Amino acid sequence: MSEKKKKSLSVLLPYLTSEISFNTVDTSYTVKHKKNLRSWIKETISKEKKSLGEISFNFCSDEYLLSVNKEHLNHDYYTDIITFDFCENDIISGDIYISIDRVKENAKTENRTINNELHRVIIHGILHLCGYKDKKPADASVMREKEDFYLSLLGE
Repeated sequence: MSEKKKKSLSVLLPYLTSEISFNTVDTSYTVKHKKNLRSWIKETISKEKKSLGEISFNFCSDEYLLSVNKEHLNHDYYTDIITFDFCENDIISGDIYISIDRVKENAKTENRTINNELHRVIIHGILHLCGYKDKKPADASVMREKEDFYLSLLGE
């Protein structure tokens, strides 16, 4: 192999491995149907014309996510998700923290199942990594449409 090809390969090597991991931080919640979720997330990323790098989902309590929110974003309020974007070019990578407490509360408030709300929050984080924003009303509307579309692919 030529030196040029070796050099090109060494630059790409970190991206040749892709992974979606599901972790718990300070909760006993167990994510169900991980294999199906991974396939769904990969399909979403592919439909957005991106490639999968490494994504870590970290499920935690309200208090844990509040501490992350304060420490990293200087926000002193509860939230359901915080997404740390490590994307480069069109390779989707990041750490996503999800409060199971908020997901359960939001499911009750929105009259959804916990699984449906969890899936909505999961895909919300993926869409952020794909470049979608939700601070402005028009952006939030696009985000919601995308969430609904990708949830429909999961059968929800």
